Amino acid sequence: MEAQVSEVLENILSLLGFEGSFDVEEKEEAIFVTIDTNDAGRLIGHQGDTLAALQLIVNLIVSKKQTENSKRILVDVSGWRKTKEEELAHKARSWAEKVKQSGQPQELEPMPSWQRRIVHMTIEGTDGVKSESVGEGPDRHLIITPE
Repeated sequence: MEAQVSEVLENILSLLGFEGSFDVEEKEEAIFVTIDTNDAGRLIGHQGDTLAALQLIVNLIVSKKQTENSKRILVDVSGWRKTKEEELAHKARSWAEKVKQSGQPQELEPMPSWQRRIVHMTIEGTDGVKSESVGEGPDRHLIITPE
């Protein structure tokens, strides 16, 4: 499956005119793709929108070719996603602490599903608080409440 992902990604990046390199690593839970390019900002896009679109396209193309044992493909560009995940986890711990101390719910700004997932997972591992997604579409956001 790594070979399929590499082929698809190479074609897409070439068609888009991006120069750089990428690494594909298959693990039990997913296939991780790391792209290194001098034009990372353009490939990441505003708040990761272009990166999310690239990841979706790669997943759709590979899943069409793959009949079974399909794994989720996670794409990162120049470490942006990893850094964003670490920042979100840190913020989530801070929000959780604020909710525990004040006893008041904390309503967060809307964020993409992958970012909400990071916050949910962080909150899940924190005693005394819980998180819930509310809203629809681009307005979907999290509320952290005391347990």
